[in-house]
Amino acid sequence: MRKGMIRIAALAACSLFLAAGIAIAADIKVGHLADLTGPTSSVGNPYAKGIQDYKNYINSKGGINGKKIDMQMFDYAYDKNKAINQYKKYVEEKVVAVQGWGSGDTEALTGFVAQDKIPYISASYSAHLTDIAKAPYNFFIAADYTTQLRAGLKYFKDNWKEKRAPKVAFIYPNVPYGIAPIKGGKEYAKELGFEIVGDEEVGLKAIEANSQMLSLKSKDADFAWIGGTTPSTAVVLKDAKKLGLKTKFFVNLWGNDEDLFKMAGDAADGALGLQAAAIYGENVPGMKLIKEITKGQYQNTHYVRGWVSMMVLCEALKIADKKGQLNGPGVKDALETIKNYDTGGLTSKITFTSKDHRPNMSAKIFEYQKGKLVFKKTIELERKMEWLGL
Repeated sequence: MRKGMIRIAALAACSLFLAAGIAIAADIKVGHLADLTGPTSSVGNPYAKGIQDYKNYINSKGGINGKKIDMQMFDYAYDKNKAINQYKKYVEEKVVAVQGWGSGDTEALTGFVAQDKIPYISASYSAHLTDIAKAPYNFFIAADYTTQLRAGLKYFKDNWKEKRAPKVAFIYPNVPYGIAPIKGGKEYAKELGFEIVGDEEVGLKAIEANSQMLSLKSKDADFAWIGGTTPSTAVVLKDAKKLGLKTKFFVNLWGNDEDLFKMAGDAADGALGLQAAAIYGENVPGMKLIKEITKGQYQNTHYVRGWVSMMVLCEALKIADKKGQLNGPGVKDALETIKNYDTGGLTSKITFTSKDHRPNMSAKIFEYQKGKLVFKKTIELERKMEWLGL
């Protein structure tokens, strides 16, 4: 009897709160797909940690306009079927957005998220995902792969002193991620006056690249793009050094990070790494909070991009919530109003529009020098509409 009276009293209290126009803020549900144990887990783990750490920080400060973010991470181990199944569960749970990961899940889910009208923010930076005609609900916070490649080519051409045309080659794995920037990169190389001397295929699981490096040496390439991952980049650099190549290598952002020193040793010296975020400890305003949250424990650059990805989503959630549109279409519309969003120098400023989901046209260039990543320059390219999606 007493328990029944307590329940009645509790219900009466809730009714009074509601009658007074006071409601308990509901959690904001967001999905999070990560690779923690699969083939890309070496970079997937720090990226996912960055996402979760920023979410936890926002929740510790009261959440989004008083609403906490409920974002449970699911390890899909880079199995796209697991990603699809978990995504369907997220839809049933009424998530308003999803933080995704790589090409496997992103490509598999592009059609689903467009149909379900759920924004999908990932770390797959293929240029076609910026074209709203093909991927209206896809977003990311780094310059796309082709923009990064173009930025590297521009950097070399701007610093080329000889009268002859510089020679460039392309080294990449035969997978969608590796192939994605090659067509647009080659077109831009021709436009800048490079002589393209060939392509070499080096797989993501390669343990040697002797034949490819011998072929590259015979072509006497001045520069070569590496479009793999850090382990395969290390293989290329070590075999190139062993064979005495003078080629200057420049590497996409998944093919270079702080682990390259461990894998390639001094063969990494002189290589240029294209990045889209600050490295840990870099003297930019946004780094102060990251160092506080991580208690000064070093995190690689992939962590920083994960952190910024969640920063951008949280900004959109705030905008959508204030408009009373905290749902998939509302979050998409909010993302498309973000203009010159300042991440505290962790990345270049970010802008999305309803016609163009390229976050920026910027790439940071670092040089590997005796165990250190040395910042060289940020390259800003023109936002040409003819480059959208290519």
